[in-house]
Amino acid sequence: MTGFARATGTTGPVQWAWEVRSVNGRGLDVRLRVPNGFEAVGEVARTALQKTLARGQCQLSLTLTKPETAVRVRINEALLASLAAAVARVPVPEGVAPATMDGLLGVRGVIETEDEAAPETDSLARDLAEGVVRLVADLVEARRAEGRELAAIVGGQVERIAALTEAAEANPARKPEAVRARLAATVASLVEGGSLDADRLHQEAVLLAAKADVREELDRLRAHIGAVRELMAQGGAIGRRLDFLAQELGREANTLCAKANDVSLSRIGLDLKAVVEQFREQVQNVE
Repeated sequence: MTGFARATGTTGPVQWAWEVRSVNGRGLDVRLRVPNGFEAVGEVARTALQKTLARGQCQLSLTLTKPETAVRVRINEALLASLAAAVARVPVPEGVAPATMDGLLGVRGVIETEDEAAPETDSLARDLAEGVVRLVADLVEARRAEGRELAAIVGGQVERIAALTEAAEANPARKPEAVRARLAATVASLVEGGSLDADRLHQEAVLLAAKADVREELDRLRAHIGAVRELMAQGGAIGRRLDFLAQELGREANTLCAKANDVSLSRIGLDLKAVVEQFREQVQNVE
Protein backbone atom coordinates (compact mmCIF):
# COMPACT_ATOMS: atom_id res chain seq x y z
CA MET A 1 0.00 0.00 0.00
CA THR A 2 1.40 3.37 -0.94
CA GLY A 3 1.61 6.45 1.24
CA PHE A 4 3.69 9.52 2.04
CA ALA A 5 4.14 11.58 5.19
CA ARG A 6 6.38 14.43 6.26
CA ALA A 7 6.95 15.95 9.71
CA THR A 8 9.05 19.08 10.15
CA GLY A 9 10.18 21.27 13.01
CA THR A 10 12.81 23.63 14.36
CA THR A 11 14.95 23.11 17.45
CA GLY A 12 17.06 26.16 18.21
CA PRO A 13 18.79 27.05 14.96
CA VAL A 14 18.38 23.55 13.48
CA GLN A 15 15.59 22.79 11.04
CA TRP A 16 14.73 19.10 10.73
CA ALA A 17 12.41 17.05 8.54
CA TRP A 18 11.28 13.44 8.73
CA GLU A 19 10.01 11.85 5.50
CA VAL A 20 8.62 8.39 4.85
CA ARG A 21 7.41 6.84 1.62
CA SER A 22 5.73 3.46 1.45
CA VAL A 23 5.05 1.34 -1.62
CA ASN A 24 3.57 -2.11 -2.11
CA GLY A 25 5.39 -5.14 -0.79
CA ARG A 26 4.63 -8.70 0.24
CA GLY A 27 6.22 -8.17 3.65
CA LEU A 28 7.41 -5.20 5.70
CA ASP A 29 10.79 -3.66 4.90
CA VAL A 30 11.82 -0.33 6.48
CA ARG A 31 14.97 1.26 5.09
CA LEU A 32 16.58 4.07 7.05
CA ARG A 33 18.75 7.05 6.08
CA VAL A 34 19.82 9.50 8.82
CA PRO A 35 22.84 11.80 9.36
CA ASN A 36 25.86 10.50 11.24
CA GLY A 37 25.32 10.57 14.97
CA PHE A 38 21.55 10.18 14.73
CA GLU A 39 21.41 6.41 14.27
CA ALA A 40 19.76 5.88 17.66
CA VAL A 41 16.80 8.17 16.97
CA GLY A 42 16.58 6.62 13.51
CA GLU A 43 16.16 3.17 15.05
CA VAL A 44 13.42 4.54 17.29
CA ALA A 45 11.59 5.74 14.17
CA ARG A 46 12.12 2.40 12.42
CA THR A 47 10.72 0.51 15.42
CA ALA A 48 7.66 2.78 15.52
CA LEU A 49 6.89 1.97 11.88
CA GLN A 50 7.45 -1.75 12.39
CA LYS A 51 5.01 -1.78 15.31
CA THR A 52 2.36 0.07 13.32
CA LEU A 53 2.57 -1.39 9.80
CA ALA A 54 2.29 -4.97 8.62
CA ARG A 55 3.14 -4.75 4.93
CA GLY A 56 4.99 -2.52 2.47
CA GLN A 57 8.43 -1.20 1.59
CA CYS A 58 9.18 2.02 3.47
CA GLN A 59 11.91 4.59 2.85
CA LEU A 60 12.49 6.60 6.04
CA SER A 61 14.84 9.60 6.09
CA LEU A 62 15.87 12.45 8.38
CA THR A 63 17.26 15.75 7.08
CA LEU A 64 18.93 18.36 9.29
CA THR A 65 19.68 21.92 8.17
CA LYS A 66 22.00 24.10 10.24
CA PRO A 67 22.63 27.81 9.54
CA GLU A 68 26.15 29.06 9.02
CA THR A 69 27.24 30.45 12.38
CA ALA A 70 30.40 31.77 13.96
CA VAL A 71 32.59 29.37 15.88
CA ARG A 72 33.78 30.63 19.26
CA VAL A 73 37.40 29.81 20.17
CA ARG A 74 38.38 29.46 23.82
CA ILE A 75 41.76 28.78 25.38
CA ASN A 76 41.82 26.41 28.31
CA GLU A 77 44.00 28.66 30.45
CA ALA A 78 44.28 26.24 33.34
CA LEU A 79 45.59 23.49 31.07
CA LEU A 80 47.99 25.90 29.34
CA ALA A 81 49.38 27.13 32.66
CA SER A 82 49.82 23.57 33.90
CA LEU A 83 51.71 22.63 30.73
CA ALA A 84 53.94 25.71 30.96
CA ALA A 85 54.79 24.99 34.58
CA ALA A 86 55.57 21.37 33.82
CA VAL A 87 57.83 22.34 30.92
CA ALA A 88 59.67 24.88 33.09
CA ARG A 89 60.51 22.21 35.63
CA VAL A 90 62.02 19.89 33.07
CA PRO A 91 65.73 20.50 32.21
CA VAL A 92 66.18 21.15 28.51
CA PRO A 93 68.80 18.82 26.97
CA GLU A 94 71.57 20.40 24.99
CA GLY A 95 70.61 20.95 21.38
CA VAL A 96 66.85 20.93 22.11
CA ALA A 97 64.96 24.20 21.74
CA PRO A 98 62.74 25.17 24.66
CA ALA A 99 58.99 24.93 24.38
CA THR A 100 57.28 27.87 22.70
CA MET A 101 53.80 29.29 23.08
CA ASP A 102 52.65 28.09 19.66
CA GLY A 103 53.84 24.60 20.54
CA LEU A 104 51.90 24.58 23.80
CA LEU A 105 48.80 25.89 22.03
CA GLY A 106 49.02 22.95 19.64
CA VAL A 107 48.56 20.46 22.46
CA ARG A 108 45.16 18.80 22.22
CA GLY A 109 42.61 20.32 24.56
CA VAL A 110 44.33 23.67 25.01
CA ILE A 111 42.27 25.34 22.28
CA GLU A 112 38.57 24.52 22.40
CA THR A 113 35.96 25.41 19.76
CA GLU A 114 32.23 25.75 20.28
CA ASP A 115 29.37 26.26 17.81
CA GLU A 116 27.46 29.21 19.23
CA ALA A 117 24.25 28.07 17.51
CA ALA A 118 24.40 24.37 18.40
CA PRO A 119 21.13 23.17 19.97
CA GLU A 120 20.96 21.18 23.16
CA THR A 121 21.25 17.50 22.35
CA ASP A 122 18.39 16.48 24.67
CA SER A 123 16.03 19.06 23.19
CA LEU A 124 16.75 17.99 19.63
CA ALA A 125 16.31 14.30 20.46
CA ARG A 126 12.98 15.03 22.18
CA ASP A 127 11.67 17.06 19.25
CA LEU A 128 12.75 14.43 16.74
CA ALA A 129 10.95 11.73 18.73
CA GLU A 130 7.77 13.83 18.78
CA GLY A 131 8.13 14.31 15.04
CA VAL A 132 8.23 10.53 14.57
CA VAL A 133 4.87 10.20 16.34
CA ARG A 134 3.29 12.72 13.95
CA LEU A 135 4.99 11.12 10.97
CA VAL A 136 3.66 7.63 11.69
CA ALA A 137 0.14 8.93 12.36
CA ASP A 138 0.10 10.86 9.06
CA LEU A 139 1.39 7.86 7.12
CA VAL A 140 -1.26 5.59 8.62
CA GLU A 141 -3.98 8.07 7.67
CA ALA A 142 -2.63 8.35 4.11
CA ARG A 143 -2.66 4.58 3.76
CA ARG A 144 -6.16 4.37 5.21
CA ALA A 145 -7.40 6.91 2.68
CA GLU A 146 -6.00 4.79 -0.12
CA GLY A 147 -7.47 1.72 1.55
CA ARG A 148 -10.95 3.21 1.45
CA GLU A 149 -10.61 3.78 -2.29
CA LEU A 150 -9.24 0.27 -2.81
CA ALA A 151 -12.11 -1.21 -0.80
CA ALA A 152 -14.58 0.18 -3.31
CA ILE A 153 -12.61 -1.20 -6.26
CA VAL A 154 -12.02 -4.63 -4.72
CA GLY A 155 -15.61 -4.83 -3.51
CA GLY A 156 -16.84 -4.24 -7.05
CA GLN A 157 -14.57 -6.97 -8.36
CA VAL A 158 -15.82 -9.42 -5.73
CA GLU A 159 -19.41 -8.71 -6.74
CA ARG A 160 -18.49 -9.28 -10.38
CA ILE A 161 -16.88 -12.63 -9.47
CA ALA A 162 -20.02 -13.59 -7.56
CA ALA A 163 -22.25 -12.59 -10.50
CA LEU A 164 -20.19 -14.67 -12.94
CA THR A 165 -20.31 -17.64 -10.57
CA GLU A 166 -24.09 -17.44 -10.49
CA ALA A 167 -24.16 -17.02 -14.26
CA ALA A 168 -22.18 -20.26 -14.59
CA GLU A 169 -24.61 -21.93 -12.20
CA ALA A 170 -27.61 -20.84 -14.27
CA ASN A 171 -26.00 -21.49 -17.66
CA PRO A 172 -28.39 -23.56 -19.84
CA ALA A 173 -25.50 -25.79 -20.91
CA ARG A 174 -25.43 -27.23 -17.36
CA LYS A 175 -29.08 -28.33 -17.45
CA PRO A 176 -29.45 -32.14 -17.31
CA GLU A 177 -31.48 -32.21 -20.54
CA ALA A 178 -28.80 -30.21 -22.37
CA VAL A 179 -26.09 -32.53 -21.13
CA ARG A 180 -28.11 -35.59 -22.17
CA ALA A 181 -28.75 -34.14 -25.62
CA ARG A 182 -25.07 -33.48 -26.24
CA LEU A 183 -24.05 -36.91 -25.02
CA ALA A 184 -26.77 -38.61 -27.05
CA ALA A 185 -25.65 -36.82 -30.18
CA THR A 186 -22.04 -37.82 -29.52
CA VAL A 187 -22.93 -41.47 -28.93
CA ALA A 188 -25.18 -41.58 -31.99
CA SER A 189 -22.43 -40.24 -34.24
CA LEU A 190 -19.95 -42.81 -32.93
CA VAL A 191 -22.22 -45.86 -33.37
CA GLU A 192 -23.45 -44.99 -36.82
CA GLY A 193 -20.88 -47.29 -38.39
CA GLY A 194 -22.04 -50.17 -36.22
CA SER A 195 -18.51 -51.13 -35.20
CA LEU A 196 -18.67 -49.74 -31.65
CA ASP A 197 -20.51 -51.22 -28.68
CA ALA A 198 -23.38 -48.94 -27.64
CA ASP A 199 -23.32 -50.05 -23.98
CA ARG A 200 -19.62 -49.35 -23.71
CA LEU A 201 -20.06 -45.95 -25.28
CA HIS A 202 -22.89 -45.21 -22.87
CA GLN A 203 -20.63 -45.98 -19.90
CA GLU A 204 -17.87 -43.75 -21.25
CA ALA A 205 -20.37 -40.98 -21.86
CA VAL A 206 -21.54 -41.16 -18.24
CA LEU A 207 -17.92 -40.93 -17.03
CA LEU A 208 -17.27 -37.95 -19.25
CA ALA A 209 -20.40 -36.25 -17.98
CA ALA A 210 -19.25 -36.76 -14.39
CA LYS A 211 -15.81 -35.33 -15.15
CA ALA A 212 -17.36 -32.31 -16.87
CA ASP A 213 -19.56 -31.46 -13.89
CA VAL A 214 -18.44 -28.12 -12.35
CA ARG A 215 -20.62 -28.32 -9.22
CA GLU A 216 -17.62 -28.60 -6.86
CA GLU A 217 -15.85 -25.67 -8.50
CA LEU A 218 -18.92 -23.47 -8.17
CA ASP A 219 -19.35 -24.43 -4.52
CA ARG A 220 -15.73 -23.60 -3.76
CA LEU A 221 -15.98 -20.30 -5.63
CA ARG A 222 -18.95 -19.34 -3.45
CA ALA A 223 -17.04 -20.35 -0.31
CA HIS A 224 -14.01 -18.23 -1.28
CA ILE A 225 -16.24 -15.27 -2.15
CA GLY A 226 -17.85 -15.54 1.28
CA ALA A 227 -14.41 -15.60 2.93
CA VAL A 228 -13.33 -12.49 1.03
CA ARG A 229 -16.45 -10.63 2.11
CA GLU A 230 -15.90 -11.60 5.74
CA LEU A 231 -12.30 -10.38 5.66
CA MET A 232 -13.27 -7.07 4.09
CA ALA A 233 -15.96 -6.55 6.72
CA GLN A 234 -13.46 -7.45 9.44
CA GLY A 235 -10.79 -4.97 8.27
CA GLY A 236 -7.26 -4.77 9.62
CA ALA A 237 -4.15 -6.22 8.00
CA ILE A 238 -5.87 -8.66 5.61
CA GLY A 239 -3.70 -8.29 2.51
CA ARG A 240 -1.90 -11.62 2.76
CA ARG A 241 -5.10 -13.58 3.35
CA LEU A 242 -6.80 -11.83 0.43
CA ASP A 243 -3.77 -12.71 -1.68
CA PHE A 244 -4.18 -16.38 -0.76
CA LEU A 245 -7.91 -16.31 -1.57
CA ALA A 246 -7.15 -14.67 -4.92
CA GLN A 247 -4.93 -17.63 -5.78
CA GLU A 248 -7.69 -20.06 -4.79
CA LEU A 249 -10.27 -18.19 -6.86
CA GLY A 250 -7.91 -18.32 -9.82
CA ARG A 251 -7.42 -22.06 -9.39
CA GLU A 252 -11.17 -22.71 -9.43
CA ALA A 253 -11.69 -20.43 -12.44
CA ASN A 254 -9.00 -22.33 -14.36
CA THR A 255 -10.64 -25.66 -13.53
CA LEU A 256 -14.03 -24.34 -14.58
CA CYS A 257 -12.63 -23.37 -17.98
CA ALA A 258 -10.92 -26.74 -18.38
CA LYS A 259 -14.09 -28.69 -17.58
CA ALA A 260 -16.53 -26.50 -19.53
CA ASN A 261 -18.22 -28.55 -22.26
CA ASP A 262 -20.00 -25.65 -23.93
CA VAL A 263 -18.83 -22.43 -25.59
CA SER A 264 -21.12 -20.25 -23.49
CA LEU A 265 -19.80 -21.75 -20.24
CA SER A 266 -16.22 -21.35 -21.48
CA ARG A 267 -16.84 -17.66 -22.07
CA ILE A 268 -18.11 -17.22 -18.54
CA GLY A 269 -15.03 -19.03 -17.25
CA LEU A 270 -12.71 -16.78 -19.25
CA ASP A 271 -14.48 -13.65 -18.00
CA LEU A 272 -14.17 -15.04 -14.48
CA LYS A 273 -10.44 -15.61 -14.89
CA ALA A 274 -9.97 -12.03 -16.12
CA VAL A 275 -11.80 -10.51 -13.14
CA VAL A 276 -9.99 -12.76 -10.65
CA GLU A 277 -6.65 -11.64 -12.09
CA GLN A 278 -7.67 -7.99 -11.68
CA PHE A 279 -8.72 -8.79 -8.12
CA ARG A 280 -5.37 -10.46 -7.44
CA GLU A 281 -3.45 -7.43 -8.70
CA GLN A 282 -5.43 -5.07 -6.50
CA VAL A 283 -5.08 -7.06 -3.28
CA GLN A 284 -1.31 -6.81 -3.67
CA ASN A 285 -1.85 -3.17 -2.63
CA VAL A 286 -3.73 -4.05 0.56
CA GLU A 287 -1.88 -4.13 3.88
